[in-house]
Amino acid sequence: MLTTLRRLPPNVWLIGLISLLNDTASDMLYPLIPVYLASVLMVGPKSLGIIEGIAEATSSFLKLLSGVIMDLTNSAKPWIVIGYSLAGFSRPLVLIANNWVGVLFIRMIDRVGKGLRSSPRDAMLAASVSPENRGLAFGLHRGMDNAGAVIGPILAALLLGFGYKIKDLFLISIIPATLCFGMSLLIQEPQATVVQSENRRFSWNFKELPVNFKRYLLAVAIFTLGNSSNMFLLLRAKELGLLEVQIPLAWATISAIAAVFSTPLSALSDRFGRIRLISMGWLSYGLFYLCLGLLSSSTPIVIFGLFAFYGIFLAATEGVEKALVADLAPTSLLGTAYGWFNLVSGLMLLPASIIFGWLYERFGATSAFGFSSSCSLIATFLLLWASKKFAI
Repeated sequence: MLTTLRRLPPNVWLIGLISLLNDTASDMLYPLIPVYLASVLMVGPKSLGIIEGIAEATSSFLKLLSGVIMDLTNSAKPWIVIGYSLAGFSRPLVLIANNWVGVLFIRMIDRVGKGLRSSPRDAMLAASVSPENRGLAFGLHRGMDNAGAVIGPILAALLLGFGYKIKDLFLISIIPATLCFGMSLLIQEPQATVVQSENRRFSWNFKELPVNFKRYLLAVAIFTLGNSSNMFLLLRAKELGLLEVQIPLAWATISAIAAVFSTPLSALSDRFGRIRLISMGWLSYGLFYLCLGLLSSSTPIVIFGLFAFYGIFLAATEGVEKALVADLAPTSLLGTAYGWFNLVSGLMLLPASIIFGWLYERFGATSAFGFSSSCSLIATFLLLWASKKFAI
């Protein structure tokens, strides 16, 4: 694996470094948004669910659009440059919001950037390596992405500990945003993305995609219905007894575990199968949510241990799920396939976050986390059933 890592194309490493910097900025602020909303704007779980659900749904539509256009134009770089720039430079605008609607609008700009870059970036990664190294490439990307998610919260905790205010952290995030913009200009279009066709036309017709891919998307949709915003995990951690200064460290724990194990676990899928790892990861997710929902109070050690377990779930699934898309989709529709994958998983986040927030506020944490756990169990059985039809 180490030998193959060294031989990966420069694009894979460059995209990974950009993700590392972007997530350093994003996750320096992400764990603090629920605290900012609750303590400054007096926003509850229901409004938080609406904000995150609408923001992610907006992103999902653009993931499909950018993927389809990438297939049509054979060009991914412009979307990557614009996407990272919008996300990076919009985050400090949270400071001018004086209510939750303003935060929603700014979060939507951030997610627009993610929507424009995600599908073209994933297609570029898949096209930059051979099929037998897809798991490794996506695992490396997710590992570096999660490494940034470790650095960000730790940096936030240090800055807060030294007396900086939350507002100062939003301003500091401009620095990595600028670096991401400069590095994204260095990306080169891989030759493998160029598909010659005389009659290419704009189309996001779902019917053109393989049946096996559609079965996979159905399982992803059910799982994502129970996969609400991670902000609820941070809110739950605070309810269970974590201090404000410990919340960024709890998020860093998740990302640290995912950063360490993403590359080896995703590479393992190249040899032993992606379905096995995804199924085990989804079941782990269900167990984690069940435990978190049943707890009435806890110690920081237990909470940090559960969050570390959640990191294993992310490591075993994030890169592998995307590698499986490339396995099931034709090369000529790679951007479109990633667009539909991101659209379905993103759209389901809207009802997922709204339902979770409503259950949380109306019936309590046990009902909300139990619902998510049930969805993961159903999705796992559906995926295992569908996998019998896969010819890969």
